[in-house]
Amino acid sequence: MKSILIIGVGNFGMLIAKQVHELGHQVMAIDKDEERINEVLPYVTNALIGDSTNENFLRSIGINNFDVCIETIGNDFQSSLETTSLLKELGGKKVVSRANREVQAKFLLRNGADEVVNPEKEIAKWTAIRYTSKHILDYVKLDDNHAIFEVKLPRDWIGKSIKEINIRQKFGINIMAIKENGDMNLTISPDDVIKEGQTLLVLGEHKAIQRCFHI
Repeated sequence: MKSILIIGVGNFGMLIAKQVHELGHQVMAIDKDEERINEVLPYVTNALIGDSTNENFLRSIGINNFDVCIETIGNDFQSSLETTSLLKELGGKKVVSRANREVQAKFLLRNGADEVVNPEKEIAKWTAIRYTSKHILDYVKLDDNHAIFEVKLPRDWIGKSIKEINIRQKFGINIMAIKENGDMNLTISPDDVIKEGQTLLVLGEHKAIQRCFHI
C-alpha cells in the first residue's frame, strides 16, 4: 500500500482519487474549493482545504511522507508550475504533474516534475485509434513507439494457428494473450488455433500494428 497525495480534485483529480482508493492505497486530497473537498471525502483517507502554492501550508503536510505526489491543476498553469516546484523542493519523492499542452509539459519537467501526464492528449489519441480502425478495440501506450493493443481477428486468421499467421516474423508483433468471453489466456503456444469470437492482445510498434491491421 502506498501513500498518495493528490492536489486538485476537479474531474481528473476526482477520477484519480477514486481509482487509487479502489486499488487500496491511502490518499490525501488538497483543493482550495470546499465543495470539491466534500465530494472527494468518501474516496480519501484525509482531505484539506488549502492553497498548494503556499509553501508553509505544503510544508505542514509533510510532503516527504508521500510515495507519490500527483498535481492535477488544469485551469491555472501558474499555480500548477508553482505547486510542482514546491513539491520537489519540499522533498517530494515522485512528483507527477498534469499538462494540457506540450510547452507546459516542458516547463513542468524543468521545474520539478518527475513525470507529466496529458489526459486530453491521451484520450484524443485513444479515440482516434479506437474509432478509425475496425480491428482495434483498446490499447495501452508503453512509450512513444510501442503499445499493447487488443485487436479483433481478421477474417482470414480464423481457424489458423498462431504459428501459421506468423505475425512475429512478418511484422515484429508478439501475441501476448488470447481473450474469449472476458477471460484472458496468457499461456498460449504457437500451435493454439484462433477461433471465431476471440480477440488478441498484441505488443508491437505502432507502425507495425498499422501495417498488419491495415489501419
